[in-house]
Amino acid sequence: MSSAAAATTSSTTTPVSKANVAPALPKPVVFATSGLGGMIGWCIVHPANTAAVRMNLASMQGKQTSIMGIIREQGFMSLYDGLSAGVMRQVFYASSRLGLFDTCRDMLHEYRGKTDFAGRVVVGAATGAMAAAISCPMEVATVRMSNDATLPPEERRNYKGVLDVVKRIYTEEGISVFWRGSIPFAQRAALVGVFQVATLDQFKELFAHHLNQKKGSLGNVFCSAMSSGLIYSIATMPLEASKNRMASQKPDPTTGKLPYTSTLQTLRAVSANESFLALYNGFLPYYIRCGGHTVAMFIAVQIMRDYYAGTQH
Repeated sequence: MSSAAAATTSSTTTPVSKANVAPALPKPVVFATSGLGGMIGWCIVHPANTAAVRMNLASMQGKQTSIMGIIREQGFMSLYDGLSAGVMRQVFYASSRLGLFDTCRDMLHEYRGKTDFAGRVVVGAATGAMAAAISCPMEVATVRMSNDATLPPEERRNYKGVLDVVKRIYTEEGISVFWRGSIPFAQRAALVGVFQVATLDQFKELFAHHLNQKKGSLGNVFCSAMSSGLIYSIATMPLEASKNRMASQKPDPTTGKLPYTSTLQTLRAVSANESFLALYNGFLPYYIRCGGHTVAMFIAVQIMRDYYAGTQH
């Protein structure tokens, strides 16, 4: 999904100085560029997200699949199933994730008189969880639309689009279903904020020093984002898998009970019934999604904000 701290500032460890800080952007511009950047990045990585969801959920049906297998069976364009819901998710998630981070970070700076590593970690985790709660309905819609074509014909919901998903969930299952899987989603988003804040800037320094890269250059940003993306992908994949299963599940036809009721219960059930490594099914496309979205969104947001700042002079 997405990295607020990385996209909003190029430094995560040094106090803010009025002498070297550019004029703050208006908050509407911050939120708008965050959302647009997230949407642009998501259009690029959506196929990887669809593949990750399908590969991860295939084990629920006792199957194994791959990216090439998906393309052979359903065609390349099937990887774009659920794109409308994924883009709509970014309208809520990316704009609130980055926008809230900027806003809360600035408020904390005014209160404490400084912006340091610990402050960014706390703000990144808190705003990540808040953004997840706001965007969870679109996350549920994305998971369902991305995976519907892989279900047996008799189990498919055959959604016509994101509005159809929203309407049918509301009328057929109830509004609470929009937040099914919200806890692992929020936990994952909080971890992403922490790991991004803690590692991205450090990788920029390491690659600049050891690979003679210019800090902040496109090559430096790309390598740093993909490296930090690897770390938080490994850390958050079990929570992503839990969220996917909880968002996609159906009640047992006999008992009417849901197979997954909480993050911990889902992790335990999958580990016991399928092995812990089943939670990492689809890891490669998930990593491509995380790292790729981080790079694409960060660059898009910076280009738009730099352009806006340039027009004000």
